[in-house]
Amino acid sequence: MADLLNNSNYSDDDIVTLTPREHIRLRPGMYIGKLGDGSQPDDGIYVLIKETVDNSVDEFIMGAGKQIEITIEDNVVSVRDYGRGIPLKSLAAAVSEMNTGGKYGKNGSSAFTKTVGLNGVGVKAVNMLSSEFMARSVRDGEARTVTFAKGIEQSDKWESGVGEKNGTFISFRVDTEVFGEYAYNMEYVEQLVKNYTYLNLGLTFVLNGQTYVSKNGLLDLVNDNMAEEPLYQPIHLSGKDIEVVITHGTGYGEGYFSFVNGQYTSQGGTHQSAFREAIAKTLKEFYHKDYDPSDVRTSIIAAISVRVAEPVFESQTKIKLGSKEVEPGVSMRQFVGDFLATELDNYLHKHPDTAQTLQRKIVDNEKERKAISGVQKKAREAAKKVSLNNKKLRDCKIHFTDKSDLAERSMIFITEGNSASGSITKSRDPQTQAVFSLRGKPLNSFGMKKTIVYQNEEFNLLQAALNIEEDMENLRYNKVIIATDADVDGMHIRLLLMTFFLQFFPDVIRQGHLYILQTPLFRVRNKKETHYCYSEEERVKAIARCGASAEITRFKGLGEISPEEFSEFIGENMRLDKVRLTKDDPILDLLTFYMGKNTFDRQRFIVDNLRIEEDLVEEDFIIDSAV
Repeated sequence: MADLLNNSNYSDDDIVTLTPREHIRLRPGMYIGKLGDGSQPDDGIYVLIKETVDNSVDEFIMGAGKQIEITIEDNVVSVRDYGRGIPLKSLAAAVSEMNTGGKYGKNGSSAFTKTVGLNGVGVKAVNMLSSEFMARSVRDGEARTVTFAKGIEQSDKWESGVGEKNGTFISFRVDTEVFGEYAYNMEYVEQLVKNYTYLNLGLTFVLNGQTYVSKNGLLDLVNDNMAEEPLYQPIHLSGKDIEVVITHGTGYGEGYFSFVNGQYTSQGGTHQSAFREAIAKTLKEFYHKDYDPSDVRTSIIAAISVRVAEPVFESQTKIKLGSKEVEPGVSMRQFVGDFLATELDNYLHKHPDTAQTLQRKIVDNEKERKAISGVQKKAREAAKKVSLNNKKLRDCKIHFTDKSDLAERSMIFITEGNSASGSITKSRDPQTQAVFSLRGKPLNSFGMKKTIVYQNEEFNLLQAALNIEEDMENLRYNKVIIATDADVDGMHIRLLLMTFFLQFFPDVIRQGHLYILQTPLFRVRNKKETHYCYSEEERVKAIARCGASAEITRFKGLGEISPEEFSEFIGENMRLDKVRLTKDDPILDLLTFYMGKNTFDRQRFIVDNLRIEEDLVEEDFIIDSAV
């Protein structure tokens, strides 16, 4: 240790002061979360769109401008609003100088209240992370346009007598030097736009010529996202600075959509916690029964939106609210609780059929919980004994519930067999990546009661590893990744695991935590370069690049991939497919067909759609040689 200290050259020269621009470009994750290539909805390129649009929505909130236009063409994003327009003299500073903006409430200013963009960071980050950036403001016939490249000003133009409507126009092209190659998935952008419309009645969005507007706010959101028929017509309640929707389905778990000042808080926060508590309390008082809160909330599908003065989020990405007050002197808990105590109680008195249906659901939940409790106790004791020496779980050091900058990077790989888990375990990052090893094909849980989760050792241990027995707030990993071979058995295991989550823990899917790991099917290399190919098309292209001397290896299972290579596939460039639920997914029908007992129908489908795979590596080799 002494030698190590003596050899280190730590001096004043090692102390560096970065400009805000340099810091944003060096550490973009602090400002926009992760980078990504556009394949996931939380990738940085979508955060940059959101940061730009937030400012336009804030104009609408303040009563200025009822339409926002977004175009994405050739990876250039353009956003035009018809608000007040950024004050012309301050335009350049407002989009390039940190901690500069009109949302700090200085000298009693009320230019913006209960808005999202409060930190003076968002659009500056967009500017500094873009190879091309342009901002144009129009105010009463006067206009100013400024352009930047990677945050450095390129031009500044003033105009008079322009005939354009007031408002702000922002366009940018994300810098590939920071992000690498990327592509926009318009489905993710469309969902972002829809969320804005749900939360801002009267605001029209035009995305690449397509118009989006909501007539019923959060009610539209819940109806558009339910993957099953609700037990009763959703309860839709609105008040000053709050809007909620409540209904129940037939599955397990709790599903919430929560928003603050129009911002989707995917990880909830104080408003969602207050909402969950208030629902249980209000219904217990309405029915005059001391129901267990879990019985009240199981199978709930709900949404809440609140407006908060000076909201405090737990990070710049604003996905979890930390504010304990709606405004000075009014606690979030009291505000949400008082609203539901009045409005939900009134609604149920006026709609006795809904009240009866809801009570029957609560009673059914109570009966099932009590039926489970017997096996639950034994299972917990068994799990506790096993967890002390659980060979199935190779845990990581940092978890999703930890107060750490790396918490969001926590993940667990669910693998099949010892060989696959061995490769992943040896190549993983032990700080943030855990591994849970299945001993084979898990049980087909379709149509079973939740008691099976406790009776089946493997399911019980998986539940314990994820820490989701009680609720989702204690989920230990941000990403739950199914990592199986890309063969028939591997696909079957994927289906069995997805069935398990759909049956008993759908919130893992609803909240965007369940993924499928993509691993390469082929490795193509020569003495100079190596290409990993995830499809037949990629393989053909790689052979063409490497030429006749290419060595082609086909990976038939994860266990065949060396730990050294595996680190490439679970690192920064990891390819993941998110498992999602939408209204268009007939979940019950799909599960019944694929996992039910309709053997004949399924066999007929397989026969009709059978494809025979041939290994054409040698033939391709000859063709490429001729070329």
